[in-house]
Amino acid sequence: MKKAFLYSVLGFFLLGVLDSCDSSNALEKEIAEIEIDLQYDRFDKKFFNADRNEFYALKAEYPYLFPPQYPDSIWLKRQRDSIQVVLQKEIDRVFPTLDGVTKELKPLLQHIRYYFPETSDPKIITVTNNVDYQNKTVYADSLILLSLDTFLGAKNELYKGIPAYIVRDMELPYLSAHLADEFAISVTPTPKDRTLLGQMIYYGKKLYLKDRLLPQTSDAIKISYTEDEIDWVKDNERYMWQYFIENELLYKTQANYALRFIEPAPFSKFYLEIDNESPGKVGQWLGWQIVRAYAEKNPEVTLQELLQLPAQTLFNQSKYKPAK
Repeated sequence: MKKAFLYSVLGFFLLGVLDSCDSSNALEKEIAEIEIDLQYDRFDKKFFNADRNEFYALKAEYPYLFPPQYPDSIWLKRQRDSIQVVLQKEIDRVFPTLDGVTKELKPLLQHIRYYFPETSDPKIITVTNNVDYQNKTVYADSLILLSLDTFLGAKNELYKGIPAYIVRDMELPYLSAHLADEFAISVTPTPKDRTLLGQMIYYGKKLYLKDRLLPQTSDAIKISYTEDEIDWVKDNERYMWQYFIENELLYKTQANYALRFIEPAPFSKFYLEIDNESPGKVGQWLGWQIVRAYAEKNPEVTLQELLQLPAQTLFNQSKYKPAK
């Protein structure tokens, strides 16, 4: 009798799992059929190859790429700068075509169109930006700016001297995650409160948005961690949360707490022996788990509604509690 009951329970469980998988596969198949018109504008090549007359024509066509505070002489000098020459040659070597870029961008843009149907197909403008790794991509309305020189590969010789925690995601597989971050800014309200919890939930929402927009992407790529760092935060989730609670950090408003636990860094600053083992941004990761807990408990809430929820409301209703 007990075995029969057990088999019955397992049967219902397996059916639930299979139904969930079937629904997920059906949704992904539907999203994969969404038509996206990807159009690339190779401004990087146009700028590099332009003569003086063509330069002025480019400036008139792309005024948003030429900030007015810089005189023409700066741009003309940069055009033939030795660094610009090296960067363009390396871009041409790493990206003989943009097929790899399309492979990264198309699924992301299809998911954006599914969840945010009011969005339009963006025009993608490729640029070089002197390896400005703090501005790899821009997503504004129907325009994407893509700095190809920031995705040449983590082991590229041109990136020597850049800290390891930064250079690791200067790889093409991280492109869609960076662009999803930029898109998230337009659909995720900036937190009105200045608390650490508010910041945690804000970044947690952005990471949860990546769960929905990049379902085939690993958690490590979404948050720019290594797999070892993902293992570390999972193994230490309960201890980190306990530290935040015991030290009453959630409602702190001083900027240094964001620097310690939110901002990108080689490690987080608990001021304990574990610091050198920890990755940076653990506050973002904990916020992500809070948002995931809320979404799991409230499946009827739409993605758009979730993104609009006040941090405190979401936190209270998440009933977040790390596993022991």
